[in-house]
Amino acid sequence: MQIVTSTDPHWNIGVGGWWDALGIGLALLSLGLLAGCEVGPNYGTPQQHMPAHWVSPPTTQASITVQEKVDVAKWWTTFNDPELDSLIHRALGENLDIQLATQRIRQSRAALGASTSGLFPLIGANGSYNHSFNGRSGSAFTNSSGQVITTSGQTSYFWQAGFDSTWELDFFGGTRRGIEAARATYEASVEDRRDVMVTLLGEVATTYMQLRGYQQQIAIAEENLAGQQKSLEVTRNKQLYGAGKGLDIANAEAQVATTRSQIPAYESLEQQQIYALGVLLGQEPATLLVELSPEGKIPISPPVVPVGLPSDLLRRRPDIRRAERQLAAATASVGVATAQLFPQFSLDGSLSTGGSRFGNLGNWGTRIWSFGPAFNWPIFDAGAIWNNIEVTNALQAQALITYRQAVLNALLDVENSLTAYAQEQQRRQSLADAVAAYQRAVSLASQNFQNGFSDFLTLFVAQQSLYGAQSSLVASNQAVATDLVAIYKALGGGWEESDPATTQPSDPAAKPPFAAERLTIPATQPAAPTTQPS
Repeated sequence: MQIVTSTDPHWNIGVGGWWDALGIGLALLSLGLLAGCEVGPNYGTPQQHMPAHWVSPPTTQASITVQEKVDVAKWWTTFNDPELDSLIHRALGENLDIQLATQRIRQSRAALGASTSGLFPLIGANGSYNHSFNGRSGSAFTNSSGQVITTSGQTSYFWQAGFDSTWELDFFGGTRRGIEAARATYEASVEDRRDVMVTLLGEVATTYMQLRGYQQQIAIAEENLAGQQKSLEVTRNKQLYGAGKGLDIANAEAQVATTRSQIPAYESLEQQQIYALGVLLGQEPATLLVELSPEGKIPISPPVVPVGLPSDLLRRRPDIRRAERQLAAATASVGVATAQLFPQFSLDGSLSTGGSRFGNLGNWGTRIWSFGPAFNWPIFDAGAIWNNIEVTNALQAQALITYRQAVLNALLDVENSLTAYAQEQQRRQSLADAVAAYQRAVSLASQNFQNGFSDFLTLFVAQQSLYGAQSSLVASNQAVATDLVAIYKALGGGWEESDPATTQPSDPAAKPPFAAERLTIPATQPAAPTTQPS
């Protein structure tokens, strides 16, 4: 067997070396399969310290939070509001942000399939037809030496068809690391869609709570307006009988006008929330006007709100899960870059037949074939590969920092929402006591004013105070509801529903996230690139 090393550097093997070449190729293939090397760091889920319990104490109000096991898959049902349930259901099916996230899953799933194809041979078909004519018979021309050349016209045909293939042997795991990175990117896109769902459900519920709160503000304003108009009528009647004062009438009229002026502002806010809900449901803004315009109550919080333990966030929060998958992809990318330091081996082959007639394509005697191993190993690249490895290491370090930031932000979200929920319930109780006291004060002041035992100023102050306390109480009820929604959102609830878009791909190399066999990355910094097969 004669081997000639060419500049590319492929090995060109003569026909007589077929069996030798086949033996070399099988030996290389067996070596690669037995070695199973993968350069670069092996990924492991970072070890993250989590507090044993939440700092915010459970509330002692009507709705308490307890650190028991929590199931927040359908947290919105705890409000027992059929309208809210319907809005959530429609938003999950029609929201455009979820549809965008679903398409990103399709994109990353296809990219994973494309990466997996690198493990298999590439086979292609080729063919050609050539028709040539060398000139007219008897024509002459003078060549560069001054000789006169006479030609005879001749037509020739050539048909050719065949197959060629190449198979890159993944000795050092560059392709497998690429598949690992693509798989982690796919899983990150799944978590991204889940995070969109959590955000969407929180936004729908919060907007709905605000809508009902503004409707309650309108009802309170109209109720107080009716009472103030009655007081204005009494004041005017007193003036007719000589007991009223012009100042009292002016104050009563100003009070009525001021209260009336606030109703359009609340009605504007009410319509804005309806418009926002329409868009969240993937519809035109005014679609829900008829459905949601009738007055509704602010949903009541459940008596007990389980919040679980801080460590549960690592499993439940999609943004944390997404950051962990992005870290896994960045770690695998280090291996992809490191593999460029080592030679790339492949098996190349081709088989074709040809002839001057189309029928010759089926003639085995006209076959032309070639087969042999090849390798490519960069000798000098001015440090490009090493710099690319350094880039991937820096990206891995950034991904690790992003993961830890996601965990800390999740803890912050829950602590803030628990504190806000507990404190707002206490504030709501004080406002409820104030409303009850002001109602008694208005009742007494109204009776005394009508009977002439007190002036209008006393009634005026009592009515103003009652209206302010009632409005604050409605706002507090609204805040309690939205704070509870914030708790459920901070806990990462709402994505556990079965979803065909998040089904794992069926490729044989796929692994579920958080695989138990993964090693652990040191908590201080990402693993350094490996320059030797592992």
